[in-house]
Amino acid sequence: MAVVKLEISRRSPYAGGKTFGDVGKYEQIDGTAHYAVDPLHPANAGIVDLDLAPRDSDGKVRFASDFTLLKPLRMENGNGSLLYDVVNRGRKTVMARFNNSGRPTMPSDPLDPGDGFLMRHGYSVVFGGWQADVPRGVGLIGLQAPDALDADGEPVSGRIMCQFQATHFTQFFLLADRQHAPHPAVDADEREATLTVRDHPNDPAEPIARDKWRFMRFQDEAQEPDPCHIFMEEGFEPGRIYQLVYTTRGSKVVGLGFAAMRDLVSHFKRASDDNPCADGIQRAHAFGASQSGRFLRQYIHTGINTAEDGSMVLDGIIPHVAGGMRGEFNLRFGQPSKDVCYIIPELFPFADTEQSDPVTGKSGSLLERLHERGHLPKIMFTNTSAEYWRGDAALIHTNFADMSDAPEESEYVRRYHFAGSPHGSGSFPPLGTRDDGMRGQLPFNIIDYNPLLRAALQNLDRWVRSGRPAPASRHPRVSDGTAVESHMLAAKFGRIPGVPFPEKVTRAMRLDYGPEAHLGRTTTLPPVAGEEFPALVSNVDDDCNEIGGIRLPDLTVPVATYTGWNLRHPDIGAPGLVIGITGGLAGWVLPFAATATRRAASGDPRPSISERYASKEDYVSQTKKAAERLAGEGYMLEEDIENSLRYAAVRYDYFSANGSS
Repeated sequence: MAVVKLEISRRSPYAGGKTFGDVGKYEQIDGTAHYAVDPLHPANAGIVDLDLAPRDSDGKVRFASDFTLLKPLRMENGNGSLLYDVVNRGRKTVMARFNNSGRPTMPSDPLDPGDGFLMRHGYSVVFGGWQADVPRGVGLIGLQAPDALDADGEPVSGRIMCQFQATHFTQFFLLADRQHAPHPAVDADEREATLTVRDHPNDPAEPIARDKWRFMRFQDEAQEPDPCHIFMEEGFEPGRIYQLVYTTRGSKVVGLGFAAMRDLVSHFKRASDDNPCADGIQRAHAFGASQSGRFLRQYIHTGINTAEDGSMVLDGIIPHVAGGMRGEFNLRFGQPSKDVCYIIPELFPFADTEQSDPVTGKSGSLLERLHERGHLPKIMFTNTSAEYWRGDAALIHTNFADMSDAPEESEYVRRYHFAGSPHGSGSFPPLGTRDDGMRGQLPFNIIDYNPLLRAALQNLDRWVRSGRPAPASRHPRVSDGTAVESHMLAAKFGRIPGVPFPEKVTRAMRLDYGPEAHLGRTTTLPPVAGEEFPALVSNVDDDCNEIGGIRLPDLTVPVATYTGWNLRHPDIGAPGLVIGITGGLAGWVLPFAATATRRAASGDPRPSISERYASKEDYVSQTKKAAERLAGEGYMLEEDIENSLRYAAVRYDYFSANGSS
């Protein structure tokens, strides 16, 4: 088997020995999983450069990954389902997503039990390392992967592209996405290395002369050559988008991240002496948000859901807020954290059903390899307004050959749009600046959509367990007018005083990375830009709240307008650009005026709070009916209704006192 050893470093009571309903106590197990995979096995055929990795005496490729497991102390009390958290850049995510619904801010401890949702329902949860460039020793979960070697046994070398965008003036950048392990330049004086800049991702790039920048770092007033940094004396301007192409040496076999997830899950599902979940797991699901959701879309497209022993691995998958994107998760010189659809290779196909591109003549489906190899899991593609306004989410359900709706989804798939929601579930009260320094022109969206995720997981688990179909897909559609081109909404948003609209909307584009891109090698850098894809978003009502998708009471019984897009503040540069080219997506919230008098004074066309609701009690009563309707349709759980009412009351009080205008 691929997992040859579980090295357990710590075993302890979880949450101080707290009891979670009828399931009881949980335990936490931390350790390292050691793997040995056969590079010649058909199950591993899709992993790029696996054939170039060093092999042991048995011809196997060895690697390791960190993991943390939370499991019922008495496995027989659990629900038999394992939830694999595809950690985001080494950070654990599912506790905040599923166990903290309704909390105004997220806890600092990623294992904080919150309200214990996952535990009360009996899930075993595993956080697994899959990303090879995550720094070690800083509390992150990562993958220790081997290098791909050339014919001389040396690390492979080749061209790579990095992208940078700053929120403040700086003179240097690390040659890595985020602060991950960098890809050093082979030659600090490489004349063929290029640096370009643009103001909008869809604009042509302008070259920067080679003598204007160097591979160097500047620290403590001293300059020194450094193959891991780029330095420019005149500095990098905030908000502008820079792309660097240069030659590097050394490439981890990043696609082993797929095998790490696959084989650890497979190990926990089967009976063995060193399986702490032995006989307790009958099914397994994976959840990944943003970067991790794109990882899951790439996993699906690679078709690697079969273990070396021929068994099915994941039974259910939720790629969350991934839009239509995948990423550099199975690429030579891959940078798994790179997250912009305007530079990621191999975007097409987007949909789970057959799709054709009239420009390139290509056709295909995201699920085609899984159909060929079997072992198709149940899949829920969940997205928010942010991924639609980024320009790519609607591509998963659009036939862009004639701008019609794509065929109904695969029998294994559901597609859900969380209307009006931000990329990451919002926090209360609304703020104008995030912890990472990102600042919007309007306060950030506060919608907490985690109740929809909790229902989605329960629906997925029941779908896999009993075959009971999950609630129907719900997303914007061309056929009923709920899906429109994003630029068509400029006039509607322009009616609201103080709301700036993007000067130019963003769109995914066709990029030619050379003839070997489908093999995981980008030979044309920078890529040759082709035609843009269409950018559909949800249409909006008179309040500018979205009408397509699953609408929480925040939208159906509103006290504000909520969006998935927000423009950069002038203080951080590029004020005409939507937040999200790097550094995460963001939406905004703008409350209604508290009274008719205030509304009239500002010229706001949206009816005020006092004109909509007779009282706070009236507002909460209408919210309750809306939440009960969602629960009746299966998109929310009954247990979350009461909590949504408490949040609604707080929201009403705050906006009544602080309403705009």
